[in-house]
Amino acid sequence: MRKDEVRDLKIVTNLRTSHARVVDQLGLAIVGGQFDIGEPLPGDTELESQFDVSRSVLREAMKTLTAKGLVVAKSRVGTRVTDRCHWNLIDEDVLRWHFKAGVTREFIDHLYDVRLVFEPASAAYAALRATPEDCAELRRYANLLGSEDLDWQSQVEADLRFHVLLTLVGANPFLESMIGFLKAALDGAFTLAFDPKLAGRGESIIETHLAIVDAIEKKDADAARAATEKVVQLGRITALKAADAAANRS
Repeated sequence: MRKDEVRDLKIVTNLRTSHARVVDQLGLAIVGGQFDIGEPLPGDTELESQFDVSRSVLREAMKTLTAKGLVVAKSRVGTRVTDRCHWNLIDEDVLRWHFKAGVTREFIDHLYDVRLVFEPASAAYAALRATPEDCAELRRYANLLGSEDLDWQSQVEADLRFHVLLTLVGANPFLESMIGFLKAALDGAFTLAFDPKLAGRGESIIETHLAIVDAIEKKDADAARAATEKVVQLGRITALKAADAAANRS
């Protein structure tokens, strides 16, 4: 992903192909527990009929699920669901399926622990490498948060663009490889049956994000790291509140 593509980011899942549809539905079924660990998936003929796809499409879908660590194929045994320790939770699809299937407070805490590791590091690198144009774009997205002129979805997408751009500005290729994970994490957090009031949208979230930009403009890596840690920790609190609210409704 390039910096000039950030403004086109939206939180959507577009299943354009039969392959993507099979992967998405089977992946969600596995993560959601419709198949037990170690349980074989239905045979090819049954799955071809269920999804109305060819054998070649189904086999490519199985290769994709295997690459994500969800299944393993063995001769004379069939394709079985792997133990959860093999699932690639950094994978954008796998993380998205977890949120769709329902996540626990513990899961959210672990997720935000990971965000707390790499996002402040990205901000620190951004403080060393950001151009004036990068800072202006980050400031623009920060100022959109809590705007009375934007609906909730638009504010969510502005927040997504801010955090993705922050990672790209850091220009560390290993951290950039986490962008898919970051997108799915933010998408999941914001769609946990969120009541926007829980997020405390308004002046506080604008200020906390602007603090990151201010530090980056001053080339202060330590301040950028600390400001980002604060934003992630506030996000953790909000996500946990949303999860609690969703659990109370169910």
